[in-house]
Amino acid sequence: MQLRSLPKQVNLVEVGPRDGLQNEKQHIETGIKAELCNRLLAAGVSRLEAAAFVSPKWVPQMADGAAVIASLNRTLSPKPQSVSVSALVPNLKGMEAAIEAGVDEIVVFTAASEAFAQKNINCSIAESIERFKPVIELARRADIHIRGSISCALGCPYQGDVPVTAAAEVVKRLHGIGVQEFDVADTIGVGTAGRVSEVFSAVAKVSPLNQIAGHFHDTYGQALANILAALQVGVRTFHSSVAGLGGCPYAKGATGNVATEDVVYLLQGLGIACGIDLGELVKTGAWISGQIGKPYASRAGKALLNKQQAEMLTESAG
Repeated sequence: MQLRSLPKQVNLVEVGPRDGLQNEKQHIETGIKAELCNRLLAAGVSRLEAAAFVSPKWVPQMADGAAVIASLNRTLSPKPQSVSVSALVPNLKGMEAAIEAGVDEIVVFTAASEAFAQKNINCSIAESIERFKPVIELARRADIHIRGSISCALGCPYQGDVPVTAAAEVVKRLHGIGVQEFDVADTIGVGTAGRVSEVFSAVAKVSPLNQIAGHFHDTYGQALANILAALQVGVRTFHSSVAGLGGCPYAKGATGNVATEDVVYLLQGLGIACGIDLGELVKTGAWISGQIGKPYASRAGKALLNKQQAEMLTESAG
């Protein structure tokens, strides 16, 4: 494996409004979801995964995706022309709804693990890719960017270890049907830096790294180390979730998505720009945590928030 010099800039895809909120058991009002998205846009988020056009029967929290997207105010962004809004779509019906809602990107999803594909989407990896073909054809006709999410690239809750080359094989298959960007995901957060280097180096042999994104969960506290390992391989796009929204359904009570605040803090320390205002992001993370009645899960966010509050107390006392 050849390590590369670190970049001056990376792209972050904010997945909190979709991946972060979709598993919340309590109903979250459409207005709260829309305000979260708009706060994120105002903080400088340019790629926002805002909704999922899936059956409300299976994911009731995402039933209002069209209304959320309709409520977005792109002009709040420092660079409105750079904003790209995405949604998860499982089938042709979802794709049609996504087009009507006016999304810029869609996400189809499969896995690097056959066991996970069977348990999660009730078909094999090959069958899932076959199902995507009409979705991708429609997306291409509508000039919508197509991402393919590959779950369990570094480990599976059902089969355990996943071969190093498994994600690369799925990338090749997805590329063959027209997918343009590939989200390589550590869905259960078991990956470590060495394994990340191996998996992403294997993926780099079948796809340009500017088409690859790293999606890391922090279940075992390894997400930031794994992002650094992927950066050293040459990955320049990463997914994260404000306030660490989202848990890991395969490890009860465990942390799920890596917090965007923690990622931005890491990047700032490395001198890497991402276009996001960390102060505004922290305010947003604290706000949404309060709205859904959960402790603020970002470690960098909590530290910065406590520092701000302490400084305010000192100023008022003075």
